[in-house]
Amino acid sequence: MNVDLLSFATYILSGAGVGLLIGLTGVGGGSLMTPLLILFNIPQHIAIGTDLLYAAITKASGVVAHQKRGNIQWRIVLTMLAGSIPASIAITILIYFYFDNASEYKHLLTKTLGIMLVVTAVVLFFRKQIQGLSASNSTTTLNIQLQNSIKLTFFAGIFLGVMVTLSSVGAGAFGTAILMILFSKLPSMHIIGTDLAHAVPLTFVAGMGHFIVLNNVDFVLLAGLLIGSIPAVSIGTKIGARLPERFMYNLLAGILLILGARFVLF
Repeated sequence: MNVDLLSFATYILSGAGVGLLIGLTGVGGGSLMTPLLILFNIPQHIAIGTDLLYAAITKASGVVAHQKRGNIQWRIVLTMLAGSIPASIAITILIYFYFDNASEYKHLLTKTLGIMLVVTAVVLFFRKQIQGLSASNSTTTLNIQLQNSIKLTFFAGIFLGVMVTLSSVGAGAFGTAILMILFSKLPSMHIIGTDLAHAVPLTFVAGMGHFIVLNNVDFVLLAGLLIGSIPAVSIGTKIGARLPERFMYNLLAGILLILGARFVLF
C-alpha cells in the first residue's frame, strides 16, 4: 500500500493515541488499534493482520520483564499455546482455501471483531466481580487447580486462537479473565505475566499467517504505528499512575462497547 507523508503521519498519531491508552490501562492494543484503523478506512483484513504483528512486537518486552520477576506460569502458557497455535493456523488455512479474496470474508472479520469488543468491554466493566467470584469459589491449592483445569485451559486456548486470528482481539483482557476464573490462586501479576506470555506467540503466529498466507500485512502502516506507540506507552504509564484506575477502565470499556456495537450492528 503506497502512502503519502500525511497518511504516514496519521499512522504515527494513531499509534501514539493507542500507545497512550495502553500505558494508562495496560489494555487496548488489539481492542482499540484495529477498530481505529478501520474507522480510518484501512481495509478490515489489513487492519487485523497488521495489528496482530503490532501486538506481538509491542508486548514482547513485557514478557521479558515478567519472566525476570518470575511472574509467568509456563505450564499454563504451553497448555494454552497447544490449543491456540494450531487453531490459529487452521483458521488461517480455512480462510485461504474457502474464500477467493478478502472482500468475501471481511463481513466475518467485522462481526467477529464487534463481538470480541463487546465481550472485552463486559470483562472490563465487571473485572472486580470476576476477581471476587473466582476467589470466593476456590478453596483449592494452585497445584490442584492446575491439575483440574488442564483440559479447560487447552480448550480456552483453541477459542482464543480462533477469535484472535479473526479479530486481533481477545488475547489481552479476555485472556486475563479466563485465567482469573480458572486459576484464582494465581497472584494478579502472575495472571498478567502468564497471559502476556501466551499473547505474544499467538499474535505473532496469527500475524505471520495473515502475512504469509493471506497477504494481509502492511509494513509501512506497521512502522508508523510502532514509531508512534513505543514512546507513548511510556508516557501513558507515568500518567496512569496518577489517575483513578476505575475511571480509566470504565472509560476504556465504554469506548470498546460503542465500537463493538457499531461493528456488530452495521
